[in-house]
Amino acid sequence: MSTNRRWITTLQQWLRPGLNVKRWVVIVFVANTLLAVGAAMFLLDIYRTTPDVWWLPLLSYASLRFLARPVRVLIFGGLGFGLLGWGIWNLNRSLMEPFVPKDRPVVEQLARFRQLERGPRLVAVGGGTGQATLLRGLKEFTHNLFAIVSVADDGGSSGRLRRSLGILPPGDIRNCLAALSKEEDLVSQLFQYRFAQDGDLVGHSFGNLYLTALTEITGSFEEAIITSGKVLGVQGRVLPATLANVTLEADVALPNKLAEVRVSGESRIPTTNGNIQRVWLNPGAPPAYPKSLQAILTADMVVIGPGSLYTSVLPNMLVPEIADALRSTRAIRVYVINVATQPGETHGYTAGDHLRALEDHLGDLPFEIILCNDRYDLVLPEGTERVTAEQNLETVYPVHFADVVDENNPWRHDSAKLARVLIDLLEERTGPLVV
Repeated sequence: MSTNRRWITTLQQWLRPGLNVKRWVVIVFVANTLLAVGAAMFLLDIYRTTPDVWWLPLLSYASLRFLARPVRVLIFGGLGFGLLGWGIWNLNRSLMEPFVPKDRPVVEQLARFRQLERGPRLVAVGGGTGQATLLRGLKEFTHNLFAIVSVADDGGSSGRLRRSLGILPPGDIRNCLAALSKEEDLVSQLFQYRFAQDGDLVGHSFGNLYLTALTEITGSFEEAIITSGKVLGVQGRVLPATLANVTLEADVALPNKLAEVRVSGESRIPTTNGNIQRVWLNPGAPPAYPKSLQAILTADMVVIGPGSLYTSVLPNMLVPEIADALRSTRAIRVYVINVATQPGETHGYTAGDHLRALEDHLGDLPFEIILCNDRYDLVLPEGTERVTAEQNLETVYPVHFADVVDENNPWRHDSAKLARVLIDLLEERTGPLVV
């Protein structure tokens, strides 16, 4: 591409609607014009009142009075406009250089940023790695992302911090913050780093300690999440389902249904050798976090899952106000069924089994669409089962089938595929998005 054509293309990009640039260029131009007019009036006033000043002939010569007026207007106007544009261009380059990556032109990055700012309001409800996978794909379509996360985790580093310091478990929130960060690779490595040396920190992840420290500094777990989002450049918000200190409990039927035991603690439920019959929160009916309710009620689409059915998805839905908000919102409500079953939770489950388990806990399902993977040709690791859909399942539930599986990790969703399918479903109702 020639230099002239490249300049024309760049100029056209800067004139693209929605960049929030042209209005400020116009204001700067008008301001400079007014300053020039004021200066001209001042000089003319001097010229008329004090004609004997020695430098007036020089001024007359410098103003090119020996040329026709239209020619002078073109010369001074062209020079002024050119210098103004050149100065603004280089000033912006100098100011933005430390903050803008050099892999793409500034105008393209600005256009992309503005498009994502105007993107749809999407809410992801869940927890664990499934929710992080979903967010990783959706952030390519909008900055108006809200992740509502379960706070029932009591295992590993999160559980230790919860028991020793009394804070809400930071693990799933940490994963979501990393997934939404602009520098995801670096932040993920840092946040997921676990101390391996002997000592009090062994087994703790840096991200959990970071959120714990911010909780102490800011005075609240809520403020710690907000501050983390600002520090990490997170495009979206991470919100707890509730700020109550809840414990997930379950009734588990032992093998051969000889007996049923009650298990307390999210981390212990999948490790109990049996079939989960029912889960609930203790204390029951905890109040929902108000901003989580607001996010659901003002969303364009709410996506529930993917994630562990009993220990990631249901703990959010068991907050009564969250379930009520899902039934009340005008947003499209989509439940994403897992690609593979989970040992200790959904071993042997079909897609219908997932839905019937949700019905047992919630009554009428607050979903408009059930998204189910329909690609079954990939080989799963030994011991892993694929979640398949029963024949004619779509006659009972509003099921939408699509290829959403990760070809490299066929027991998981592909973040890009999943996000694209969800955006297509949204566009069917609202029309094409700007992004």
